[in-house]
Amino acid sequence: MTSVPARYTCAVDASALSAVDMHVHVEKDHTGHQSLPEAFVEAAATYFKAPTDRLDVDETAAYYRERSMAAVVFTVDATTALGHRPNSVEDIVAGATRNNDVLIPFGSVDPWAADAASRIRRQVEDWGVRGFKFHPSVQDFDPSDARHFPLYEVIESYGLPALFHTGQTGIGARTPGGFGISLALSNPMLLDIVAARFPGMPLIMAHPSVPWQDEAIAVATHKGNAYIDLSGWSPKYFPPQLVQQANSLLQDKVLFGSDFPLLTPDRWRRDFDNLDIKDEVRPKILKDNAVRLLGLATADEGVSSTS
Repeated sequence: MTSVPARYTCAVDASALSAVDMHVHVEKDHTGHQSLPEAFVEAAATYFKAPTDRLDVDETAAYYRERSMAAVVFTVDATTALGHRPNSVEDIVAGATRNNDVLIPFGSVDPWAADAASRIRRQVEDWGVRGFKFHPSVQDFDPSDARHFPLYEVIESYGLPALFHTGQTGIGARTPGGFGISLALSNPMLLDIVAARFPGMPLIMAHPSVPWQDEAIAVATHKGNAYIDLSGWSPKYFPPQLVQQANSLLQDKVLFGSDFPLLTPDRWRRDFDNLDIKDEVRPKILKDNAVRLLGLATADEGVSSTS
């Protein structure tokens, strides 16, 4: 683990960006330690036809800076479920602080840890993270279980967003038993009660939620604090009802995300260019909705310095 990082302050100039990628994994820290066991990394790389070598946080920043994009970066702490410590959240925050013109760090806690709530407070107050990432299937928890509500209470108290994996996952895909990972824990309908009980916590449902796309649309349509990020799938494979709603009722609530490094923003945007999306909706999805949700500033407003 690295030493405690300097507190992150955001220096992203939204007016200079072409897009904001809401879903970027940093899966390797400065020591080379990876977020997942090696067998999981190899299986996911095979499923996505992606390289097994991962970029560290500074390499990720350079990649996005070249594209005039900002990136929300995170890892997933699934220590209890996997018996494997994650790569360092401290390392990600320290790297985001060095690269605060393009990187926006989200925190992560093991939802089964006895001190998970205090870890959330420390990551916000001491490190300045701007949200939290959860993966119910990989972390092996039911997000609708009231045992985990104290975590959301803390996140809500800071007014920060929580990003939840939903739908199918490539982690464990095509392996015997899927490495024991349960897809059912990532049904977006389990997040409906979370959005209902914690209206002050923006809730982002990650990915086209196949096979539960209609459930995700229902939650996002009904709950004013619920959003959908479009990561993990090439836009050419988006379910038609998702495209329809992104063009209409949900045009202010859908967010560009790639799932880098498993899917690159270049591939995503190339396929998005060919998607039947209204001209006035495209900038909302690529940047404007995320700028509003994350409270990013333009050069005229001055860069944000809040957590």
